[in-house]
Amino acid sequence: MAIIKAFKAYRPIEELASKIAALPYDVMNTEEAREMAKGNKYSFLYVDRGEINFPEKVNIYGEEVYKESREVLDKMIENKYYFQDKNPYFYIYRQTMNGKSQVGLVVCASVDDYINNVIKRHEKTRADKELDRINHVDYCDAHTGPIFLTYRENNDISKIINESIKEKPVYDFISDDGNGHTVWVISNKEKIDKLIRLFNDVNYMYIADGHHRIKSAVEVCLKRRRENPNYTGKEGFNYFLAIAYPDSELDVLDYNRTVKDLNGLSKEEFLKAIQKKFIIEKTPNNERFKPNGKHTFGMYIDNEWFKLKAREGTFDKNDPTDRLDVSILQNNLLSPILGIDDPTKSDRIEFIGGIRGLRELEKRANTDMRVSFAMYPTTIEDIMSIADAGKIMPPKSTWFEPKPRSGLFIHKLTEIHE
Repeated sequence: MAIIKAFKAYRPIEELASKIAALPYDVMNTEEAREMAKGNKYSFLYVDRGEINFPEKVNIYGEEVYKESREVLDKMIENKYYFQDKNPYFYIYRQTMNGKSQVGLVVCASVDDYINNVIKRHEKTRADKELDRINHVDYCDAHTGPIFLTYRENNDISKIINESIKEKPVYDFISDDGNGHTVWVISNKEKIDKLIRLFNDVNYMYIADGHHRIKSAVEVCLKRRRENPNYTGKEGFNYFLAIAYPDSELDVLDYNRTVKDLNGLSKEEFLKAIQKKFIIEKTPNNERFKPNGKHTFGMYIDNEWFKLKAREGTFDKNDPTDRLDVSILQNNLLSPILGIDDPTKSDRIEFIGGIRGLRELEKRANTDMRVSFAMYPTTIEDIMSIADAGKIMPPKSTWFEPKPRSGLFIHKLTEIHE
């Protein structure tokens, strides 16, 4: 029984929407954010990555950075780059990439649903990353980036959304990467109430992307509750900004790995060690190998491509986590052979979103890294079955595209939800 609320979003004026909308804060580093925002004073990165308002040597987790984010946000509202809707609405956000559309409902979801496991997680979070977004949300007094949720498709919900997108959108633009972004407002009270009732029939929602953002929203909520012991549950801090997508709308891309060294092994010793757990063969004519099924992997080392296939007995077929390809690679190769026991803490491994392609894996292995691995994508059903089993996925298991833009919807923690 999922709880969703309509809300009075702060939204960009139509003519600035394309200039304000920015990629999520966590898909770039500071230098990349600085470069992306260059020449565009409206970019929402000045809010989401407050450090780019300072010279390069600033402490990106310093209090002055969070204060600056709040100041920039307040100025954008004061300068009328943003306006607030007069009534609580739902919003539909459609993104189009490579001819395929992804359509979700922009809502405020319930912190208590997360606490009570109605909204299910599948990843661990890192304390340092949590603290960064806790401070950002707390200082800004707002949720500035949406959490990416999914649910098993409900035909009645889809019917309302499909009817609503026949109307005129409030935003419709193409971003620099060629992706389309279209937004509609659902202002009809009857439709809003019906959607709230229909989501009450959705047993569970699942975090697809945004585990740190949601954990931060929860922590800020609990802090505000401690500060306001007479809270009613209607305050904005009890909810968080989310986009809910039916599972049929989402594509998970591969999330590939590249490693800096062979842990002291020669190439021959490394290949011999792999053969105990994987069937290994060179690709015909040294063709790049993008895995076309589960339990197979592409490997690139010294200008050569190999196909790896996990041997029988290397994983538990009945365990939804153990049978994941990211687990198979971690448990049978990265940890025992390359000595990377905790990939979240190791500086010898990096992760590359599949959208960057196999050439990027070659480039890295030919320059600053030594060996790269191409993965088969995790599925939405994998995510749901692992979350339903109360288990946790290995880090960097999923990569979603297209990424919802930040800055198109802002939810203030001071809003009262009736």
